[in-house]
This record gives sequence, C-alpha cells and structure tokens, in this order.
Amino acid sequence: MHVEQLRRRQQSLSELTYARDEDAKLENTRARLSNILKRHEDLKERLSRDSDKLIFERLQKEFEAARAAQTEEIAIDDEQWNDGLLATIREKVHMEADRKAMSNQMNVSADPQFQPRTTYRIRNKVIYCLDGARIGIQYETFFAGEPCEIFHCVLESKSFLEKMTVIEHTIPFFLPIREVESDLLSSNAIKFIDRLEEILQAYIDRREQVRLVKELYGNQIGELYHSLPCNVIEFVLEDFECKVTVSIRYSDLLMTLPSQARVLAWPLRSSKRISVTDYRSGASDAQPAPFRLSYAEDALKTLCLPEAYADIVLDLPQALKKIFYSHESD
Repeated sequence: MHVEQLRRRQQSLSELTYARDEDAKLENTRARLSNILKRHEDLKERLSRDSDKLIFERLQKEFEAARAAQTEEIAIDDEQWNDGLLATIREKVHMEADRKAMSNQMNVSADPQFQPRTTYRIRNKVIYCLDGARIGIQYETFFAGEPCEIFHCVLESKSFLEKMTVIEHTIPFFLPIREVESDLLSSNAIKFIDRLEEILQAYIDRREQVRLVKELYGNQIGELYHSLPCNVIEFVLEDFECKVTVSIRYSDLLMTLPSQARVLAWPLRSSKRISVTDYRSGASDAQPAPFRLSYAEDALKTLCLPEAYADIVLDLPQALKKIFYSHESD
C-alpha cells in the first residue's frame, strides 16, 4: 500500500511538472505570436503609407489647383444636397470636357472668362469639377474639434448617362470603399458619397482615441493591439494586484463607441491575498479564474476610450478589493 501511494505521488508530481512546462511553453508561444502580429501590422501600415503617398501627393496638387482656379464656392445644406444637384455637377464636367475637346480640334484656346469654376461644400466635404469629366470629393476629418487628415475620391463616367465609377482615391486600403461602391454608387451616388464621409470620420475618431490613450497612459499599459481600422482593440494593465485584460469590438465601421467590451481581472499568483484564497481551496499551483469587471465594460461602451480608461483606473483598486473580499468570505 505504501509503495502504491509513493507511485501515485510521483505520478502527480510528474503531471504537475509537465503542466508547468506546458504553461511556460504556451506563454512563450503567445509572446512570440504577439511579436509577429505586431511586426506584421507595422509592415502593412508602412507599405500602405508608401504606396498611397504618390497618389495622395498628385491628387492633393490637383485638388489645390482646382481650388485656386475656382470662381465660386457654394455652401450646400442637407436639403439642397440631392440627386438634382449631383446631376447638375455631372452635366457641368461633361460640358466642360466637350468644350475643351472641341477647342483642341479647332486649334482655338478657350477663354478662361467663360469657364466659371464652382465648388460645392456640404458639411465636411468639398466637391470639385475636375478636368476630364471627373468629379472630385475632398473629405475633411476632425477629432475633438481639430482638423485631422484629408482624403480624396475621384469619380468618372464616360458620358452623362452612364454610371460613375471610382477611378482614384486616397482612402486607406483596409476601409471598404470597393464594397460601398458596389452597393451604392450606381443606385444612389449621394448615399455613396455620404457613406464614405461617415466611414472615414468614424475611423479617424477611433484611431485618435487609441492614439490619445497611448499618449496619455502609455506608461501604464503593458501591451496594446489594434486592427488597422481600429475596430478591434485590446490592451493589458499590469500595475495592480491583477493583470487586467481589456478587449473591445466595433461591429460596424460607422461606430465610434464599441458594441462589445470584455474586461477581465486575472489574479496574480504572487498576490498575497489571492494566494491565501488558493491555499484554502487547495489549488495553490492552479491558475486562479479571472473576474469580470462589469463596471469597466459599461464605461467602455458609453464613454470615449480615454475617458473610459481614466474611469476604469480610478475605480479599479476599490473594485478589486471588493471582489477579493467577496471571494475570501465565500
């Protein structure tokens, strides 16, 4: 009987050692994977910036030239922004293209006095009549009332009666411009133009929230990951009695507040308070189960990310203390 007990104890120790080795391997694999993902995202972002840079510079110059040549800018409200106005703009660019083509054929230079250039401002976008029967839309984005990036989209149609297509743009490749074009441009061009404005502004809002959190609280955050559209954001806090993992998701690219939030507090084995509880339960070598922080999840879904972060950190010590005492008393 004594020999059998020794065998069982030896087997238990072997299994425990194996489990610890496996935990170490998993943690090492997780760290390597996290590093690979970070390098992959950095590379994608760098490549996208490099490939778009030439297009952006060329379109920026063309739009600036169109603005310098304008004779009038008309401010349009939401009621005036309709299919009739867009049809008028389309007719203008095609008439101008035809006039230039005729002048070239007749070897006669067009008189600039008879070529009025009108631009149209609707909310945070400006519509230009470009050469070559093209319509240019310049999108201006803002964060906290301050101007951010400018994006361009150029539409073209072979004739006034044919549907328009996107021929050039400076919209980031990870935003679904082609899907929106396929869904809306041929059936509702106004809605297409407005939808791009909403997607771009929401993206800038999410991105700037992440940037601000890094800038203000970067020294408190152990790890931070976000997808390129910033619709998936994850970060870790480790300066407390628990390792706190935060994961938020935006189910729609038009959203600036997350649709899902998950905040978990993982007790550290070195924590005195947790070790007492573990020893009482006879599981000192087991990884304690995480606690869900509902107050933090509510903050993330109702406040912008920097404000939510500040609220979470402010209330975190008291929330952890309450959880620990509650579990110790069970």
